[in-house]
Amino acid sequence: MRIQSYRFGEIVIDGERYTEDLLLFADRVRPGWWRREGHLLQVEDLKEALAEEPEALIVGTGAQEGMKVAPEVIARTRKAGIELLAFDTRTACQTFNHLIGKRKVVAVLHLTC
Repeated sequence: MRIQSYRFGEIVIDGERYTEDLLLFADRVRPGWWRREGHLLQVEDLKEALAEEPEALIVGTGAQEGMKVAPEVIARTRKAGIELLAFDTRTACQTFNHLIGKRKVVAVLHLTC
C-alpha cells in the first residue's frame, strides 16, 4: 500500500480515491471508519487496528488536528508495546509511506478537520 496523495477530505491510495475516514493496513484499506465520538479517538475505535498487533499505530488527526487522542489510547498502546505516532493527517500519510515495509504499521486516518 502506498499513499499517493492527500488533501482535505480526499486521499489516494494505490490509485484508488477515498473520501471517508479509513483504516490502512499493509495489505488493505477499510474505508468508512468512524469513532463513537467523532473527534475523540478512543480505545474502542481501534479494535480492528489493534487486532493486527502493529509495532506502530499511526494516527492522522485531521488537516487541522481536529481529532484528539484520549489518554486511554496512549495508555493502551504503551501497555501493548505499540508506538503511537499521532500527527496531522498529511504528516501521518508521509510517516506511513516511510515506515511501510520497514515495520508492521497500521494507520487510522481522519481526512477532514
